[in-house]
Amino acid sequence: MTAPVITAVLAGLIIILQQLLMVAVGLHRARASIGVGFGEDQNLERKIRRHGNLAENAALFIATLALAEILGAPQRVVLGFGAAFLVARLFHALGMGSLSGSHLAEGGAVFKTMRTLGGFGTLLSGLALGAYLIYLVAGLWG
Repeated sequence: MTAPVITAVLAGLIIILQQLLMVAVGLHRARASIGVGFGEDQNLERKIRRHGNLAENAALFIATLALAEILGAPQRVVLGFGAAFLVARLFHALGMGSLSGSHLAEGGAVFKTMRTLGGFGTLLSGLALGAYLIYLVAGLWG
């Protein structure tokens, strides 16, 4: 059995991103004196969702990628899936960096585009990885 070292590096990068997004929420809460929820503060809501969306997607993707790596997926395949997911998550986080990206406010088309690319990139990399894992397991049963 091979240790999932590529997935471990991805997990390290993702948890750093997760913690940075968490700090952004905490600092905003402190400045705005909002303990729970987001009040009427759309910027806080945006930061909460940016952090939460990563949390909703990252753990399952990383676990699935680790399974593929453990089951013998070629390194280039694992790297490809991992890189696609990481880039998608960075695009999503950057896209949600503005109210135009999160709440579709006027202006900032680049933020809307980045969020869209990040969302679709996350979706496609997850679907492709899931299908690949099924393919990989089917080949082992051969």
